[in-house]
Amino acid sequence: MEVTNRYATIKHHIDGFPKESDFELKSVTLSLSLEAGSNDVIVKNVYVSIDPYQLNRMKKFSSTQMASVFALSLSPGKAIDAYGVGRVVESTNPGFEKDDLVVGVIGWEEYSLVRRGDMLTKLGTTEFPLSYHVGILGISGLTAYGGFFSVCKPKKGDKVFVSTASGSVGNVVGQYAKLLGCYVVGCAGSKQKVDLLKNELGFHDAFNYKEEPDLKSTLKRYFPDGIDIYFDNVGGKMLEAATDNMNYFGRVAVCGVISEYTDAKTLAGPNMLNVVYKRITIQGFLAADYMHDFADFISKTSDHLRNEQMHVLEDISHGVESIPSAFIGLFVGDNVGKKIVQLAEF
Repeated sequence: MEVTNRYATIKHHIDGFPKESDFELKSVTLSLSLEAGSNDVIVKNVYVSIDPYQLNRMKKFSSTQMASVFALSLSPGKAIDAYGVGRVVESTNPGFEKDDLVVGVIGWEEYSLVRRGDMLTKLGTTEFPLSYHVGILGISGLTAYGGFFSVCKPKKGDKVFVSTASGSVGNVVGQYAKLLGCYVVGCAGSKQKVDLLKNELGFHDAFNYKEEPDLKSTLKRYFPDGIDIYFDNVGGKMLEAATDNMNYFGRVAVCGVISEYTDAKTLAGPNMLNVVYKRITIQGFLAADYMHDFADFISKTSDHLRNEQMHVLEDISHGVESIPSAFIGLFVGDNVGKKIVQLAEF
């Protein structure tokens, strides 16, 4: 049996702001028959994650492409691997059977052939909506969990600032901080998002950074006693302003620098005298660094969800043809919460 497999790909390398014309939809014929003993798995993809870091993979060159197996350069015309959830339609791997639900590295395509079943895990429960395993119970959630608890080392009463706080990672960080008993302020790019942070997610305060010409003064206003923890998703001038307002022995978790992905000229950095004399710790990290905490992360976050202590923010588009616009939307602030594309019915 064969199927037509449609996928989204890049026409050429992208060194700048992504546009619809940079992408194309292609299709190939995929056989659903596997060679005996290959240990391969074919997955019908249901939900795929849309993440800004993919832009660095689309560039002709980025230093990130040499730093992680998950950030390797992409080839124009080829399928783009991504995190997601799907259903097994064929398997010669003893670890997976037909109709198993799986989560892991699949692709921006309707079907994925996963060699040897690498980087796939069988989902053991359907207690929560399947899409949760792409976002709050997936890599985005683990990024928030590992970055906040292991890098920031929070204590009850800490004053926490989160940038891009309505995004896939930032909103989860803010909710973890609030549950721990920290004072939490977030920033976002619209009044709607600011209202959501304060009224739905329980942030103590929030502001629209687009309405604040002087970020250093703004953070001084929201944190008159200084910042203990800054969870950074944007880099650039926001990082510079946050470190200027950090307390002694403050901690900065650098999760992303989206302000620099589309324009290298936006480079900015902290005042290093502040870093030295205030003994500020600034640490970059990847979700992969905390895979050993995955079981603990799932257990604790699931408990919060069962007890209705956390809200889930998802922004779901439909169909493989929507992938380019969903991806581009990340860089203009279209999404609220985790951006996901649904490729098939569950």
